[in-house]
Amino acid sequence: MLARVTTFSIRGLDVRPVSVEVDISRGLPAFTIVGLGDTAIREARERVRTALQNSGFEFPLSRIVANLAPAHLRKGGSGFDLAIACGVLAASGQVPLAALERRAVFGELSLTGALRPCHGTLAVAQGARAAGLDGLFVARETAAEAALVDELEVAGAGTLRDVVEILDGTTGVHVPDDALPVAPVPSAEPDLSDVRGHAAPIEALRIAAAGGHNLLLRGAPGTGKTMLARRLPGILPPLSRQEAIDVTRIHSVTGLHRGGRLVERRPFRAPHHTISAPGLVGGGSRPTPGEASLAHHGVLFLDELSEFTRSALEALRQPLEDGRVAIVRGQHTAVFPTRFALVAATNPCPCGFGPGSPRCRCSESDHSRHARRLSGPLIDRLDLVVDVEKPDAASLAGPPATDSATVRAQVTEARERQAARLIGTGMASNAQMDAALVRRHARLGSAAQRALDAAYNDGRLSARGRDRVLKVARTLADLGGRADVSVEEMHVAISLRGEPHGAERIA
Repeated sequence: MLARVTTFSIRGLDVRPVSVEVDISRGLPAFTIVGLGDTAIREARERVRTALQNSGFEFPLSRIVANLAPAHLRKGGSGFDLAIACGVLAASGQVPLAALERRAVFGELSLTGALRPCHGTLAVAQGARAAGLDGLFVARETAAEAALVDELEVAGAGTLRDVVEILDGTTGVHVPDDALPVAPVPSAEPDLSDVRGHAAPIEALRIAAAGGHNLLLRGAPGTGKTMLARRLPGILPPLSRQEAIDVTRIHSVTGLHRGGRLVERRPFRAPHHTISAPGLVGGGSRPTPGEASLAHHGVLFLDELSEFTRSALEALRQPLEDGRVAIVRGQHTAVFPTRFALVAATNPCPCGFGPGSPRCRCSESDHSRHARRLSGPLIDRLDLVVDVEKPDAASLAGPPATDSATVRAQVTEARERQAARLIGTGMASNAQMDAALVRRHARLGSAAQRALDAAYNDGRLSARGRDRVLKVARTLADLGGRADVSVEEMHVAISLRGEPHGAERIA
């Protein structure tokens, strides 16, 4: 007898429907799984056989062949256990075939028959809905995660017997509650009220958060670069529901998130400088998302930027420019989203104090080697370059310039203006605008246009840099509640492209 059960294969962030075809025929007892499965799938034979027996079901003493179709698609993971087990039960007449026609199953089996959760439940649920299926069986622990997908009946089960009882009508489907709504940014988030004496860098953080811009903090050791960077997530607006679902899907596939709640905070990823290029942007024999994708809709913080390998930093070019990265392995291309704000911190020279400091002991060749570690094309993709100076004693003893709640309210208001202006474009912030949208929405007066043209003609801006200056100027106008960009905002945007001590102009 032949039975078909639908499940899904996860590769990268993509899911593909897989039909598990189980045939039981006469012959010497054997259990064969075909269809380009990995080691975990080949080992499923023993898990499924033992789980069926320990759950009180009969394991057929016949020739059993399970085919994972399409056969040309490489498959991996333990999420196929439940589908194979249901296929064996259906083919042997222990569960009705009709009950499986419009449903998918996904989960790992223990030897006792307990159903264990697997990575990527949300992605599988979205795949089931896209395939036009009516229902999905998953482990009870991840049922609420799957229930985030609308118009899909999700059944959470604790054991294989629970699944069978639902299929044969012995018990009804218990639909899990939807995941809890996205919560506001917790008060435990590092707050800007802890910062003293850094008015200019705080203003740069505000601009970066309001427009989703990339930011480089440059200064001597101990001046507060890392402290400032770690306070950026606290001033970003809350995730929208769709953004939260996107982040939850990525983190679910990679195993960083498992359960019913949506991810509440915007991601903040801070990899060590020894990370490889595949670790940063994604890769591997079976491509998996890297830190750039794990920071999607959030912040990627690279501390000690000049210590990262050149290959890792150069790999960031496409993610920064396109908001996505394509990883090609064999005949498969995995595309990972990378809409993050890059915040980087670096010392001005190897000793950290900079060529203008009397404490600097670096030679000219040391300065040249340090500068060459950061390529021009990468620096050109950074919108804001800010010098972080050592605050004086009076500033450290004084009151804070502001707090995160105040700045977050300003940032949220500016983001709402951008979302209204960019509705229907698939973009949510000024940093994501393409050249056509920049020309349409960054309207300049004659004085602002002359200032921009002068900076471009002087060689201070590349063509890419010109567009990025326009985006920053547009963000400044949004923060000020203005429809057009003023000449003052244009001067500030140009100064933040990295002129020496340019950050002082916004203090």
